Amino acid sequence: MLTLQEACRYLRIPEGTLRYWRHLGSGPRSFKIGRHVRYWRTDLILWLTEQTDRAQSR
Repeated sequence: MLTLQEACRYLRIPEGTLRYWRHLGSGPRSFKIGRHVRYWRTDLILWLTEQTDRAQSR
């Protein structure tokens, strides 16, 4: 389980970008524990794979 900051480091993107994608519903799957947003590492990998597949199919 990763924090927002850890997920950003893993994806190598700014926090604002991940927050914005979460707001739009277009980023990797996330969930909240209390007031804190968390990500499963496997969901980040799956989302990255989907983005790669989508880019290659264009």
